[in-house]
Amino acid sequence: MSTEQDLRLKLLNTLLTTPHRDMAAIYPVHQEIISQDPRFYVHLAAWYADEGEVRDHKEMFVVNLILSDFPGHRDVGLAMLRQMPPYQVGRIYDFVKGRVLQRRAKKGDQIEIVQEKRGLFQNPPRSLKTEISRYLREREADAEWFDSTVLQARRAIKRLYASLHIKPGNRAQAILFEDKPPADSRLFALKVIAQAETAAEQARAIVENKIPYRVASSVIKQMTPTVLVALIDRMSPQELINNLGSLKRHGAFDNADVKGMIDGKLEQAKSDTRVSAYKAKTAIQAAGVSQEMAAQLDAVTEAQVKAKGSIVRPTALLIDKSGSMSEAIEIGKQLGAMIAGICEADLFAYAFDTVGYPIEAAGSSLAAWERALQGINAGGGTSCGVSVEMMRRAGQVVEQIIMVTDEGENAAPRFVEALKQYREALKADPHVVFVKTRGATSQMETECQQARIAYDAYQFSGDYYSLPNLLPMLTRPTRLDLLLDIMAYPLPKRKAA
Repeated sequence: MSTEQDLRLKLLNTLLTTPHRDMAAIYPVHQEIISQDPRFYVHLAAWYADEGEVRDHKEMFVVNLILSDFPGHRDVGLAMLRQMPPYQVGRIYDFVKGRVLQRRAKKGDQIEIVQEKRGLFQNPPRSLKTEISRYLREREADAEWFDSTVLQARRAIKRLYASLHIKPGNRAQAILFEDKPPADSRLFALKVIAQAETAAEQARAIVENKIPYRVASSVIKQMTPTVLVALIDRMSPQELINNLGSLKRHGAFDNADVKGMIDGKLEQAKSDTRVSAYKAKTAIQAAGVSQEMAAQLDAVTEAQVKAKGSIVRPTALLIDKSGSMSEAIEIGKQLGAMIAGICEADLFAYAFDTVGYPIEAAGSSLAAWERALQGINAGGGTSCGVSVEMMRRAGQVVEQIIMVTDEGENAAPRFVEALKQYREALKADPHVVFVKTRGATSQMETECQQARIAYDAYQFSGDYYSLPNLLPMLTRPTRLDLLLDIMAYPLPKRKAA
């Protein structure tokens, strides 16, 4: 792999980590790649806007493109901005301009007000202000679209007008700043719903005026089955998944008609491109749903993961269970559940300390992988080569090894030596993907580099929502194939005024 390709892959590798609303943490990485390879960066931005999972990265691509002087970058960034929801547009503008936030901090027995600076503190380019103005005017020109946008993101929309000193149209002024929505507005209908005398009247108004769940639920007086049906009808599949716990508390699963609507939405979630693959899986634990519902959510996750591609190479998943590796075991469960359903070739799984434990899961659900790893607890020394040696003796040929570890190897057989013997005996040359736990070293990466063994390394940050970002690297036959796919990705066009 050339230095140039290594540089491109460095940014791809960071996509495994999900910053928690800390744009500053990923800004330097984006700056490095855009300065070193601006042509690749713009195609990566367009590709990630459609294929990526992490919103912070999507926003950071736009920030860098709209501030770039490279020909064509700014127009692509503004085209991507135009497709984003208002809260992301606001976050991008705030990051460029910079904000000073105040928060309370305890110092000894005293509470102090601490100021935090966030963002770049640069003058936003005129083109950014122009594009945001067009963004708002485009919605103002369509009353239905404007109402829908305000219902979902009133605070963000209002702040865009105020921050950029954009004069709202008459309708926008009445709705946002005077709280006097016109009678034909869905915002007016929301007031009617709040004042309705009966649950049936509220339900009817929710359906007729297409009031979204999050907004409607804030004014509902009583959650009757009739109201629940109306609310669920307005939910997107992702909203339904996010609110399963709330629906359960309101008795939605106890009514056959309501439960039937939930089942229908979950079926839609399998093919809805806006559904996060991992959120469906985490909803199982967060909402405490039944086994039947858990199976439905597993099916949603599997369908979403399959939509991102299939793994055609025989693959080994090796999970470090040595001392202090509880996190590696948990990552291994999640990865196993994620990739098992999309492996079209053999998948071999092992947990190891100084001996290897073959893992056989009866299915691709998280529950199946939790059962398969039952009794696998962190402890013992670390021989990352022992499972490779077991695979050699069993004649298990793979083209890809996913190693979940902190790379703190301290016992024989060591990974690189075992892999050399494996390659010689089975005439195989597997590519290695290190998924590094928090606090990992780079010991095994250095040894692989010295032995000319091809590898990728991903630093896991602790957020399991980021794991689906591994899929593009695991589903392409080679790293070069992924880079070529990205370079061929079409660039969005900026809308005319």
